[in-house]
Amino acid sequence: MTEQKIWSGRFREKTASLMESFSTSVFFDQKLFQADIRVNKAWATSLQEIGVYSKSELDKVLYALDQIEREFISGQLTLSDLDEDIHSANERWLTEKIGPLGARIHTGRSRNDQVVTDLKIYLKDHLRKLEDAISHIQNALVQLADQHRRTVLPGFTHLRQAQPISFAHYLLSLFFQLQRDVHRIKETFDRCDVMPLGSGALAGAAFDIDRDKLAQRLGFSRCSENSIDATSDRDFVTEALFVASQVMLHLSRTAEDFIIWSSEPYRYIDIHETYSTGSSMMPQKKNPDSLELIRGKTARVVGDLTVLLNLMKGIPTAYVRDLQEDKEPLFDALEQTTSCCLIMAGVIASLHVDALTMLESLDPALYATDLADYLVRKGEPFRQAHHIVGQIVSYAEKEKKSLSECNLDEFRHYSKLFDRDVLELFDPQNALARRNLKGGTGPKSVAQQLETAKKILDDNQFLFTRPV
Repeated sequence: MTEQKIWSGRFREKTASLMESFSTSVFFDQKLFQADIRVNKAWATSLQEIGVYSKSELDKVLYALDQIEREFISGQLTLSDLDEDIHSANERWLTEKIGPLGARIHTGRSRNDQVVTDLKIYLKDHLRKLEDAISHIQNALVQLADQHRRTVLPGFTHLRQAQPISFAHYLLSLFFQLQRDVHRIKETFDRCDVMPLGSGALAGAAFDIDRDKLAQRLGFSRCSENSIDATSDRDFVTEALFVASQVMLHLSRTAEDFIIWSSEPYRYIDIHETYSTGSSMMPQKKNPDSLELIRGKTARVVGDLTVLLNLMKGIPTAYVRDLQEDKEPLFDALEQTTSCCLIMAGVIASLHVDALTMLESLDPALYATDLADYLVRKGEPFRQAHHIVGQIVSYAEKEKKSLSECNLDEFRHYSKLFDRDVLELFDPQNALARRNLKGGTGPKSVAQQLETAKKILDDNQFLFTRPV
């Protein structure tokens, strides 16, 4: 049989060689190979149900597709210059094996609905993997937080010490950020769980395929309601890319904290050697490259989202070849985000925390808010209390002493409401204990947060445990 394009019937001229290399997608959409095999098997079964294949013919098609899957994975199959994408390659291999039966596989189907179905199967699988990777981080966070309920960390705003907080409280802030990402993944999965197959090019198949049964066969919860929408829209891709970007933003901010806190001026934490690298010139260096790469790859994933948004904004409402460009950003974003999650889980699980250094670095100015609150409890309006404590801070700076070095007379110079118990405010554990309201950094609150986090991990119905 003379090799030719699957659409070559109306063309008299061969495609220019430059156009061939320009338009091919087979070198990156091979990632859809196994999804495409599944789609071909399900479609062939549906064709048998309406009489396009007999039962014995279907058996031959399914057997040949199994062969193709084994041979491709083992590297026995080679791509041809005529293979524009993995979908046309699979059809070619099938036809080479079983002749006209293979050529019949595309009855009632377009690559438009075939490709988007493959892509949704791929995405559903990788959303499961991403959620699994996030659960590794969450488990590591809970374990580390459990060990550091009473470890006191200077809390920062504007990169300046602000108030004392529990290190466990800090760690759990990332836990709950990531839990929102888990919710987003589940919502994205649900909207992705709609089968486009049977939509044809845009008007729907002209053969009476039972699409509900086909959707069930492919593991979708339902089939699409409108064939134009099903083949031309990529909101499930942009949504997945947003989710990946949001996960990466959360990881990047934590990575930045860890990079700062592991540096020589801080030494609050130490990144394990297995997640660090050295310098080609300076023998002493141990660099937090794992965290720097997470920070850098965040820009890459956000860029993938930007590519998709710009791709979609100017195309008409139907399939256009521009949509071929949706795959590389999606593949890249999901793979990079999942990889970064697993790296971050390893960093946290192996993190060394220097609780003493954290404690010793507390600037007594951290307790200024506690001083103002003290006056409020004595009856001073907060705005006036804020002003009074601000004056005390200014005085201490002028005298080159810390707030904790001021004596009772100095405090009383600014307000007679101060009494001897004011000196108890400079105990970090007392400072934490005053913030035991729900969501606060107090030990009782942190214990409740840990209990909630553990329950979330126990109760989470992970997507990756669902049947494919």
